[in-house]
Amino acid sequence: MTQEASQTRKTLINTLSRQLGMAGDRVAEILPPFAETRGSARSLAARRANPQRSVLIVVENLPVPLDRRVWLEATSLVEAGYQVSVICPMGRGWTKAFEVIEGVHIYRYPEPPEAHSGAMAYAREYAHALWHMFRLARKVWIERGFDIIQGCNPPDLIFLVALAYRPYGVRYLFDHHDVCPELFEAKFGKKGLLYRVMLAWERVSFAVADVSIATNESFRRIAQTRGKMAAEDVFVVRSAPRVETFRPGPGDQSYRKGAQTVLGYVGVIGQQEGMDLMVAAADHLIRDLGHADVHFVIIGFGPTLEEVKADVAARGLAAHFTFTGALFGEAMLQALNACDIGLSPDPKNAMNDISTMNKVMEYMTLEKPVVQFDLTEGRASAGEAALYARENDAVDFAAKIAWAIENPEAARDMGQRGRERVLDRLSWQHSVPHLLAAYDRAFAKARQRAPRSANIRVMPAE
Repeated sequence: MTQEASQTRKTLINTLSRQLGMAGDRVAEILPPFAETRGSARSLAARRANPQRSVLIVVENLPVPLDRRVWLEATSLVEAGYQVSVICPMGRGWTKAFEVIEGVHIYRYPEPPEAHSGAMAYAREYAHALWHMFRLARKVWIERGFDIIQGCNPPDLIFLVALAYRPYGVRYLFDHHDVCPELFEAKFGKKGLLYRVMLAWERVSFAVADVSIATNESFRRIAQTRGKMAAEDVFVVRSAPRVETFRPGPGDQSYRKGAQTVLGYVGVIGQQEGMDLMVAAADHLIRDLGHADVHFVIIGFGPTLEEVKADVAARGLAAHFTFTGALFGEAMLQALNACDIGLSPDPKNAMNDISTMNKVMEYMTLEKPVVQFDLTEGRASAGEAALYARENDAVDFAAKIAWAIENPEAARDMGQRGRERVLDRLSWQHSVPHLLAAYDRAFAKARQRAPRSANIRVMPAE
């Protein structure tokens, strides 16, 4: 083992022991094996026997293949000839500790408790996830090896896993899914100490990363400004469905419940998704605007699902709502295709304004007109395929839905323009070249220099 690797290992043992509250000898068990051990020898032998570029993707907040973006990335890399392993949590029906799907080797750990408030809740969630990430990374390293670790946030802590393997020549690619400081602000309505901690973690993530990939131009600017990354090391890889499989169709008509107009929502049902605004808009649409012949199909899961159901029931709207729970693949397509209009009620805040919503891209791909609040990246995605309600105004959101119902031909035209927009420039096939270019850049940088020290200088928070 090199002196640098030995020192890095000792530093990580001390750091993780403090963070995880465990003895150093137990933490040592989850770090990379020494070069002279049989485990490391097996890893090196496996890598020599298989000259493929080898990638480890690490994700904490969703299981794979449920995480649609990560699954598209993983399968696209396999199609390009990469050897791909994924570490992710269990949950939502994906409970196997290990399985191979479409050539992707998936290693899952027990689902951590999701934190909704308080520093201790976040500490428990992240400590649980980090322990298993290190444990499974060691397993993958021994069994399959990897040249690149792709860390998919949140949280912005996966760089710790990357640092453990940096002395062995492994590079880090930061897949910037969420702006975690803004996510915290949106979730809890405040800044403060934890906000500053997350800002620091984000900066370290960019500092450790050799290359980062951004979901849109707003995220690209953050990588170059807050993250201080060079322009040539940041690649925009937009999230979008595969048009080959995400096709418009009649859908399962049983979801319509005999209603004239069906309104669809797909996605997480959480604190920052604006479900309260959507239910309030439904109430106004039905009671005040006279559009009672409607039905809402809500596809998804999340921590506030029961609260949303309770709100619907309290307003006397239960007959107008169907909650399907989580649907995947063809089942999700059957439900979405039965809808006439796609709803994206994410409120305008520091996070949502610069985030690309998967649901909007999916509605557009299926030729559905979209109703959403006027968000910067929402408008960048949908263009003329959406109606834009005033900021966080449930009454105006209902008015935009009413307009789409009352003008069906114009709404259908919006849907067609949305699909054309996806086919012309926004589909996943347009993102794949950028994903592969990011990996080419990471491998080129790995060849340019020897493994560098894990001591990273962090800029102070402003």
